[in-house]
Amino acid sequence: MDWIEIVIDTTSEGVDIVSQILYEVGVPGVVIQDPADIEALKSQEGIWDCIDDSLLTVVDETVQVKGYLREDDTFHDKLQYIKDRLQDICDNDVGLNMGSCEIALSSIKDEDWANSWKKYFKPKKVGNRIVVKPTWEDYLPNEDEIVVEIDPGMAFGTGTHETTILCMRMLEKHVAPSYRVLDIGCGSGILAITSVLLGAERAVAIDIDEKAVHIARENSKQNGISDKIDIIHGNLLDDVEGQFDIIVANIVSDVIIELSRSVAPFLDKNGLFIVSGIILERLDEVKAALKDNGFHEVESVTLGEWVVVVSRCA
Repeated sequence: MDWIEIVIDTTSEGVDIVSQILYEVGVPGVVIQDPADIEALKSQEGIWDCIDDSLLTVVDETVQVKGYLREDDTFHDKLQYIKDRLQDICDNDVGLNMGSCEIALSSIKDEDWANSWKKYFKPKKVGNRIVVKPTWEDYLPNEDEIVVEIDPGMAFGTGTHETTILCMRMLEKHVAPSYRVLDIGCGSGILAITSVLLGAERAVAIDIDEKAVHIARENSKQNGISDKIDIIHGNLLDDVEGQFDIIVANIVSDVIIELSRSVAPFLDKNGLFIVSGIILERLDEVKAALKDNGFHEVESVTLGEWVVVVSRCA
């Protein structure tokens, strides 16, 4: 089955809202091409070897947000939802310069997918010690660095989006030896893999997408820890057994709100529920749902327009 690349023209101010709309229809990750970021990179000494040459030419100040959806029976409904949401934002003054919000579509053959976005994915340090490295790139780590090797394939989850970075930083802060970690909606498996590399005794990862499950399994092998990760094909908490010291979910706000009603029995005593995929404008709603379902906040951290919330059962 082929893919459709959706490109939306916006501005730096509008990036987070446009990204959130794409996440709402099931796009598992976005590519953001911002001329301001490229200019900043060009000014950094020694960065040239890490950037694809084709990205160094800035045409104008338009920011492009790119996402990918399967060309299936649901595509046109999802596209109409994107159009309606963008139109609604344009009709109602949200206090931001959203730009033109023009949409361009192009088809990508399934067999071409794996290479269509790789030029955007380079080694990146996302925590004090954590470095995310694509499998096809070379990287010489410092002595104290933990390198997470990822080939997101069709599952996305490259570790470059703010929500993934926030989750990885919280895992770096809270994971301890002997911990069991559950990653809900695992995508490429990046969070479960990171947990084990940080010292967790075992991780369980679950995703509703069969290809994501396959890719997560391959990534766990690539990192040499497949014996410490169970990767399940299933929906949210379906087919999950046992209790965990940490449950992490980097999904959309509506799913986090749903999980807040049912996740507590899967948490060990004093276990932590780490959630992201939360845009600032929905933070209060998510926090209210967590509180209503017996959780109290341990901490929350913002990066850009996104937030991670760490909580535990009261």
